[in-house]
Amino acid sequence: MNEIANLARIVTFRGLTSLPVLDMRNNQSNKENQFVSILTKAPDSTQLQVVKALYGKPTVANVRALQKLQSRVRSKLLNQLYFLDHSDPRHFVSRRYELECLDQLHKVSILYAERDFKLSERMLQRCLRLAEAGEFTQYVVQSARMLRNLHTEQRQAIPYKKIVKVLLRAQQLLAWEDEAEQLYADTQLALSGTVAARRAVLAVLPCRIEQLEALHRRARSFTTYNLVYRARLAYEELQGNFSEMIRVTAAAARRLREGKVNARRFDIRFNHFVSIYAYLRSRQPMQGLRLAEQYSRDFHPSSNNWFYFQEHHVLLALHAEQYERAQHLLTLTAKNPGYPNQLETALQRWDLYRSYIEFVLPPQRVTTARQRQIAQWVLQLPEYSRDKRGHNVAILVLQLLHFLRERNLEEVLLRLERLRKYQQRHLYEPTTLRSRLFLRLLQVIIDKNFDAAQAAERGKALLQQLRETPPPGEAFAEVEIIPYEHLWELVLRLLREGAPVAKESSSV
Repeated sequence: MNEIANLARIVTFRGLTSLPVLDMRNNQSNKENQFVSILTKAPDSTQLQVVKALYGKPTVANVRALQKLQSRVRSKLLNQLYFLDHSDPRHFVSRRYELECLDQLHKVSILYAERDFKLSERMLQRCLRLAEAGEFTQYVVQSARMLRNLHTEQRQAIPYKKIVKVLLRAQQLLAWEDEAEQLYADTQLALSGTVAARRAVLAVLPCRIEQLEALHRRARSFTTYNLVYRARLAYEELQGNFSEMIRVTAAAARRLREGKVNARRFDIRFNHFVSIYAYLRSRQPMQGLRLAEQYSRDFHPSSNNWFYFQEHHVLLALHAEQYERAQHLLTLTAKNPGYPNQLETALQRWDLYRSYIEFVLPPQRVTTARQRQIAQWVLQLPEYSRDKRGHNVAILVLQLLHFLRERNLEEVLLRLERLRKYQQRHLYEPTTLRSRLFLRLLQVIIDKNFDAAQAAERGKALLQQLRETPPPGEAFAEVEIIPYEHLWELVLRLLREGAPVAKESSSV
């Protein structure tokens, strides 16, 4: 009882007079809870709207009162971060184990400062076991260092010598992991740069992977394994070797099942995402769709990862020509409360996917204002935009399809000319062959005066070459929202329905 009595004494005599947290379960409404409720229900509320809701009138005094309330609530919300629930397995798995280590270290730091060495030692030993089980080397070092200091202060020679051995071993392991993380960070920074920077890092990646593998052979830790695994995936992705990406992700999943990878650390969601992405890019959409249905349960709808996963889920359905399924998935995604909070570029990608889906599906009798808005947005997009890198061809092609359906000859010719210029300026590398082949097919429809039968016959060789050309690596890719082969069939179908005509001719 002495131990808990000492703890009770510390908390009683050193505790704050009022708890610096929000009582969210208190039935009695107060300004703090009202403020949180308003922001939760309407996160885009303006200061004026909040002042009116809380105080009735937007006076200067009420604005100042809100500012004080805002500061107080912010501090209390930050304190509530200590009490979040991290048990849901659909979140990043290592988070709850890492936070458990941090929680122990935080409490021990306070107890140690209060000179409660006995409880400090017990909690540090527990923290050390947790850190070793999770292979959190930095926390192994922290725990061992604090235990060493504690044994020194208490003049405990035997436990001191034991923990020093643990500390030295962990410090060496951490040095290897730090070296590996620096190598990987340098690589990641280059991969997030321009296409030229990514091509440059592609040349040195094999050497860096060898360095990472050498460090892993020394450390044999989860951290070094994970860095090798991710570097290999990045390398194969840059090369367009998607079948190897499937093999690497399958091998990682197998190692996890066999207990050869730390289950407290390995992010199975990332492995799932890369796997279905590789099936998408390797033109195996049906296999990818089956896995996506199975994997989707491992992603929490409140996370950004869920949206990235759903994006590729939709693309798999589009590539499998399951357009109604793609529309269902997109509708499901748009209903997620976090949908409007995505980056503007992400929202525009979703609008582009929606435009393609609505184009290929049978036309609806009623066109909503939102559909008209999206259609107008697509038609007004510029010929080339850096923030839409990878989607410029898709945008121009969708505009072309729209005017082919409208049979507007002038606009069709304008889009074909823009595509030709875009090809000359941006699609000259060997890795852009699929896009260039498709754009050459589109030029055939002009050569054959928009005659579907003649264009199909003239384009046979190009179409076969397109089918035999694999997708390029991620560093160089234009995203095919719908595969070029399927788009060519759609172009021919539109031409069979009627060739585009000049405005003067259409009025005759």
